[in-house]
Amino acid sequence: MNKVKIVTDSTVDMTPEEFEHYGITMVPLSIYIDGETFLDKVEIEQEEFLRRMNRSKELPKSSQPAVGTFLEVYNELGKDGSEIISIHMTGGMSGTVRSAETAAGMADAKVTVFDSQFISKAMSFQVIEAAKMANEGKSVEEIMKRLETIRSQTSLIIVIGTLDNLVKGGRIGKVSAFIGSLLHIKPIARVEQGVLNPISKARSQSQVVKFITKKFLEDTQGKEIKGVGYVHANGFEMADKSRQAITEISGVQDIKLEATTAVVSTHTGEGAMAIMYYWD
Repeated sequence: MNKVKIVTDSTVDMTPEEFEHYGITMVPLSIYIDGETFLDKVEIEQEEFLRRMNRSKELPKSSQPAVGTFLEVYNELGKDGSEIISIHMTGGMSGTVRSAETAAGMADAKVTVFDSQFISKAMSFQVIEAAKMANEGKSVEEIMKRLETIRSQTSLIIVIGTLDNLVKGGRIGKVSAFIGSLLHIKPIARVEQGVLNPISKARSQSQVVKFITKKFLEDTQGKEIKGVGYVHANGFEMADKSRQAITEISGVQDIKLEATTAVVSTHTGEGAMAIMYYWD
């Protein structure tokens, strides 16, 4: 049986150690800011990116890897006859998965592309499970079936810390942002079917924690919690308070809290945090 190798992109929030441990290949997106282009996670990290973003008058732009980049990766990984599963951020927010599909159709290797319909830790649930199964010798068909299950049983809730990026991106006006800032309004959204949908708003960290805890309980009641993770863009305090509350009600102890990537920070703005979890 041919070995199965796993490819993903830089919007998955995983550590370099995790990529190495599971044998996962990461293809970076690009970030354009103030006339310069950087490879996400390779040439720019969150701290420097947020500093540049706050100084910039325009919203940074991200772009998917080129078809040729994916093609080169697929052909190299497939030299030994391996099959490839390429798992990527939601097609509802980026053209990355389309770029991967185009390359897959041109590759010498057999490549199956999967739209995770998520980003960040929510996508990592799929990527890590796929890598574990591949290392156990499972087939592409078995892995794909499991990925579909995880995708359908995952939740991603994000809290926007500042409205500045929505202004820069032309999504709301400066007056609305000013009023929102005065009222300390923090929009809360959920990724559903691969797109971000507003579901509530809060005016304090305690309201954020209360809302997230309620949603977590609704989603996971009577189910086995398989994984929980938090990410933030200089929103550690709020994320940590929520993490403590979820640990208390769920009993799950190993809940990671990490800084997210530059690409994700572009869309969320500074001060944002997100919780992601999945269940069986």
